[in-house]
Amino acid sequence: MSTDQIILFSLFGAVFGLLLWGRFRYDIVAFTALMIAVVLGVVPSADAFSGFGHPATLVVALVLVVSAGLVRSGAVFLITRTLVDASRSLGAHIALMGAIGGVLSAFMNNVAALALLMPVDIQTARKAGRSPGLSLMPLSFATILGGMVTLIGTPPNIIIASIRQDSLGEPFGMFDFAPVGGVAAIAGLLFVALVGWRLIPARDDEKSVAEEVSQYIAELTVPEGSKLIGTRLGALEEDAEKADVAIIGLIRDGKRRYGRARGSALQAGDALVLEATPDALDEFRAALSLAVAEATREDKLKATGEGVEIIEVVVTDQSRLIGRTAQSVGLGWRQSTILMGISRGGKKITKQIRKTDIRAGDILLLLVPRDTGADVTQWIGALPLAERGLAVTADDKVWLAIGLFVGAVIAASVGLLNLPVALGLVVVAYVLSKIVPLSELYTHIEWPVIVLLGSMIPLGAALESSGGTELISGWLIALTQGMPAWAVLTVLMVVTMSLSDVLNNTATTIVAAPVGIQMAQTLGVSPDPFLMAVAVAASAAFLTPIGHKNNTLILGPGGYEFGDYWRMGLPLEIIVVAVSIPAILVFWPL
Repeated sequence: MSTDQIILFSLFGAVFGLLLWGRFRYDIVAFTALMIAVVLGVVPSADAFSGFGHPATLVVALVLVVSAGLVRSGAVFLITRTLVDASRSLGAHIALMGAIGGVLSAFMNNVAALALLMPVDIQTARKAGRSPGLSLMPLSFATILGGMVTLIGTPPNIIIASIRQDSLGEPFGMFDFAPVGGVAAIAGLLFVALVGWRLIPARDDEKSVAEEVSQYIAELTVPEGSKLIGTRLGALEEDAEKADVAIIGLIRDGKRRYGRARGSALQAGDALVLEATPDALDEFRAALSLAVAEATREDKLKATGEGVEIIEVVVTDQSRLIGRTAQSVGLGWRQSTILMGISRGGKKITKQIRKTDIRAGDILLLLVPRDTGADVTQWIGALPLAERGLAVTADDKVWLAIGLFVGAVIAASVGLLNLPVALGLVVVAYVLSKIVPLSELYTHIEWPVIVLLGSMIPLGAALESSGGTELISGWLIALTQGMPAWAVLTVLMVVTMSLSDVLNNTATTIVAAPVGIQMAQTLGVSPDPFLMAVAVAASAAFLTPIGHKNNTLILGPGGYEFGDYWRMGLPLEIIVVAVSIPAILVFWPL
């Protein structure tokens, strides 16, 4: 081995070792390795930051912003509020949620897809009286499987396409991964839905630590021109149940209606009195196109700045609201703030929300102009609750958000636009239409992943240019000497999959993809089957909670232990390899 190869192998070994140790965050480890490589001269100074402008890095960042836009627009509510039902059996629920998660993660980042569906799954489990741990792991695995199907579903596919363009002059297209990834995803989803969830260890003690969220007494009003006008209040029960909202009354002309409220035909300006969590309240509002206040107050609030946001505050005994109402203190005209709900430890609130005297210890749900939450909280004399990322769904822009995204996918698929350009145009359109507020544009990008990618790409390029990947491929070819092509592909998949189970799948892909190309060139065959094998294997990290971020996200809410994952994950990985190899040989022949 040359000096450069020794340095690079040592750096990669140190990176992998530190990632396994977990003491330092992966982006710091990767960036430190890049800086050391530059100082030692194995990465040219001119190329040190080339990874941050690499198409793969840009696409990952843009996909995260686009995913946030689809969430904020309420696009996913169209699916979940109509399909998810707590009365279904566990197996049927897992099959349905797995299918939804698989389809969503094919067209948006699979981490974002899980983050979107996880609260729905936890809420459904709570309503059904079962532990979320029975369904969260199948949901996580389903979103990982779905990401294999398209170019934008998971970062490894984006990286593979970019490496192919650098090495062979042309990237993979949007749906080039679909034949092999689709076969693996369908087989995996069938296993998860029919058998896999039964392998999750059942525990007598409830270990789920899913966050308990305050239930608020809140009001939503029927706006002018609403499709609900003339509908009986009782007819909304089904929608309320799906959103996990309790309808507890109706206010008309400032007076609460009791007894016959369920049979009342709704009129414009009526206020529904509800009990719900903030997320459930927003889902119900978006589903039925209700307003958070009278039209004049809501329009005034939205006109004050770049959109609105929801905050939660606890009223202290020094608050100016003590013994007063939101209306009397002038919360609306003084601070452009709307009181959406009050949580009072389960005690009943019989008056209109904005006419209810506030007490010390009350938790208030407030709708405020964006970026003014801290000022409003200080003015009230309250304390903010821990940030929970509450947002107001822009449900009036749902079809615009979907149309822009679908248009970009079609344009990229037919070659009309380069994928990063197409996604970039969607991001610009989302910002201009305020689907994604400008103030939140960069908060949705997972910067540690961007730093990891930007750091590892130059290191991977240096390993390839120094002959390191050729050396690794030579070892693997020697190991598989005399074996048939399918056996060679199987060894490559198993090695890549094993690395991905304990390392970040992005880092694994950057190392394994050039090795696959080199193996193909040494054998004198097409590199595409080897790249497809790496793409599927790098994504198929099911044995541990650290192999894929989705598995890490469910660790706490599901109450899992480290050793729980392999029980369903090991047979799933075997199935993925077993179905992927024949599919690769059929759709991407050597």
